[in-house]
Amino acid sequence: MSEPGKTKFQIDLRRHLREQEVNDNLTHLICEIAEASKYIINSIRTGDLGVAGTSNLYGEEQLALDVLADRILRKRLDHSRVVANMMSEEMDEIIPVSPDCEGKYSVAFDPLDGSSLVDVNLAVGTIVSIFEGCDLLQQGRNQVAALYVLYGPRTTLVYSVGKGVHEFGMNNLMEFTLLQENICIQPKGNLYSPGGQRNKYTPGTEAFVNHLEERGVKLRYSGGFVPDINQVLLKGKGIFFYPHLKDLPNGKLRLLFELNPMAFLVEQAGGAASTGRQRILDLQPNEIHGRAPVFIGCKEDVALAEEFIAKFESETPAEEKKTSKKKFAG
Repeated sequence: MSEPGKTKFQIDLRRHLREQEVNDNLTHLICEIAEASKYIINSIRTGDLGVAGTSNLYGEEQLALDVLADRILRKRLDHSRVVANMMSEEMDEIIPVSPDCEGKYSVAFDPLDGSSLVDVNLAVGTIVSIFEGCDLLQQGRNQVAALYVLYGPRTTLVYSVGKGVHEFGMNNLMEFTLLQENICIQPKGNLYSPGGQRNKYTPGTEAFVNHLEERGVKLRYSGGFVPDINQVLLKGKGIFFYPHLKDLPNGKLRLLFELNPMAFLVEQAGGAASTGRQRILDLQPNEIHGRAPVFIGCKEDVALAEEFIAKFESETPAEEKKTSKKKFAG
């Protein structure tokens, strides 16, 4: 908690991490990521919004900002001296930094999630997952920290080291100062953010959406994973989902770069995160760019989604049975 006599706006990120009794190396790593975000937001405000002339491993055309954000983060992590391995959503392999794992961390990150929204001036973000040691292919429950930075009308950073979820805002001096501690998600929400084409929803997901609409739950979807999760966390009520689709049984979002860190944060705030059949943080990734469906937000709403899927989809779809052998292969 904040020191007596200090207002929350006087508590910067490094001080807060120390108050949380985070060790020096992890504190340094999180602060390095925060520092990188200052260069990323400056690039968003002033940089080239054009195409970089390259494609990522998914065959998607990369924007100049994607490439720049990736370079900024990789450089900061490489020079932090506390990183063993790192993995970017933009790359096709793990990048070794140090052969020495003792006291170091492995980091998976999406440098600019939702980058296609930048040219229409919508919010985007950076998502980071941190594991102790050299192994990135671990269950998400083993994360020692997770955070995201939201580049919107304000630039904010939300982090957890397993001791609650805390929000910081970037001030005029480009320093992150505490806005609120111990963010909590209510058991049941009044808004939903649905990803994927509805005509491709499976029966369980369709029945779940019908139930939400009958209950009067409002649709609030930005098209960006970071702003939508931020909305659920800060309003303290709601659910985001990008489900398994008829032609996409493993969904769209990537386990290591998007789902694990967000599931960690939401669970720390009292919410839940599920594939519709099991807890996200219990998934064992065997492949770097594996994907999974996700229902994430208020506990009761996530449980309800699981109930509808169990009721209307008692048998795992044949296509999903095939892909499950690949452990969420992309």
